[in-house]
Amino acid sequence: MAKKTKKVEVEEPQIEETMVETVITEEPKARERLKPTNEWEIKDRMYLLKGNRKPLSRSLKATGIYYFDEKLGYERELKYCKNQKTTFVDEMKGDQRLDHIVFRNGNLFVPREQTTLQKLLSLYHPHRDAIYEEYKPAALAANEIDTLNMQVDALVAARNIDIDMAEAIMRVEKGSEVSNLSSKELKRDLLVFARNNPKLFLELADDENVMLRNFGIKAVENGILRLSSDQRNFLWGSNGRKLMVIPFDEHPYTALAHWFKTDEGMEIYSNIEKRLNN
Repeated sequence: MAKKTKKVEVEEPQIEETMVETVITEEPKARERLKPTNEWEIKDRMYLLKGNRKPLSRSLKATGIYYFDEKLGYERELKYCKNQKTTFVDEMKGDQRLDHIVFRNGNLFVPREQTTLQKLLSLYHPHRDAIYEEYKPAALAANEIDTLNMQVDALVAARNIDIDMAEAIMRVEKGSEVSNLSSKELKRDLLVFARNNPKLFLELADDENVMLRNFGIKAVENGILRLSSDQRNFLWGSNGRKLMVIPFDEHPYTALAHWFKTDEGMEIYSNIEKRLNN
């Protein structure tokens, strides 16, 4: 007879699960360097004498010059010495071997390695923008764009302007010669004037007195009015009676244009207009 075996159940030990928190640490980012607001750009630079002057050679003062330091509050002496790392005399160390600054044929090229001379010319020299200037293609292009846009505006305005206004504007440029021009000649000269001198043209086109000045000039040319020899009075051409006194230091025809806007002047204006149209 077989023996019964007793089954013994063995309980497996319970393993307590523990949550292990893993902390992931990020690598610290490199500190960003703050760039100075007036950071100096290392590059080749060209300097030109102003007024498009191109002498064979032109020396610029390299000593006995001063720069007012806003931060320090006083003038600092400048000197260009090729063996020094600064142009400020109070910062120099050791011997000071003075060097020359010479423009050849109106220009001076300073390579990127000569930072000391570049800073003297671009930042500190008292003759900067007076005798010479730094050549800046971007700034030059911006100025040319402004000029071209002004020319376009002037030409468009000149094309659409009426003949009386055209005569008034060109009389400022050509004087009494305008009276002998045909309408086609006048329009052509107006467009050329607008292209060559757009700023002055636009100022004259916006000047409310330019028509009145032209009216006064025509009145004098036709003998209706007369300007006294001392240019102090406007007189009637027929009898020499004084019409108005020109204020001191004012252009005669500008003064006459202003006077035409007064009550008395408006009556005279109507009188002259009738005579001009007869």
